Amino acid sequence: MSAESSPQVYTDVSVDPFVRGFLHRPERPNGQGLVLTHGAGSNCQAPLLIAVAESFSSAGFLVLRCDLPFRQDRPYGPPSPHDGKRDRAGLQNAVMALRNLAGGPVFLGGHSYGGRQASMLCAEQTEAKLVPVRALLLMSYPLHPPRKPAQLRTQHFFDLRTPALFVQGTRDPFGTVEEIEQALKLIPARTKLLTVDGAGHDLGFKGKSRQEGLPGTVLAELQSLL
Repeated sequence: MSAESSPQVYTDVSVDPFVRGFLHRPERPNGQGLVLTHGAGSNCQAPLLIAVAESFSSAGFLVLRCDLPFRQDRPYGPPSPHDGKRDRAGLQNAVMALRNLAGGPVFLGGHSYGGRQASMLCAEQTEAKLVPVRALLLMSYPLHPPRKPAQLRTQHFFDLRTPALFVQGTRDPFGTVEEIEQALKLIPARTKLLTVDGAGHDLGFKGKSRQEGLPGTVLAELQSLL
């Protein structure tokens, strides 16, 4: 099963924050969708996101790689401490837009900061404000700042009831495999950890380097989680 060769530019300015990114349309849709977003220092053109999007699209998923609102506002630089709430609202809008396009279950994934905001969005949902996400794909979750293991970013894990696949490099300074394993015990939902041997925070997608087999493995592991 293959995907269309070129992703399409996608924008939805009818919502606030806007949804902006690239849409990968599968040749044979399976009715499912995946929203992917980036880390604090990147954008939706990150090689890791493109590779994962292509893999899922080839398997029939309609995939939207989107820029978070802070990146829409500023082409460079990290988000400010006040950007999180708006970035989560942007992800909510992206999920709803893709759900309307795909017609079926939507998965939500992100690298580093993007994954953290995705997990927080799902943890914040209530009966009055449901987030229709089938499962989370959290790549290089930034468990704590480098060399500051006491500053854990797990406060919302206790409320996370969306199944989640964590993908972590064994040399990630934002969280060791052992630290991630302990953190997953806080999450009431089903979780799974996929480790990438020898990879850092970039999961092997740095410069021209690629972990060619990783996107396919991520797809298989996410499907097995369910």
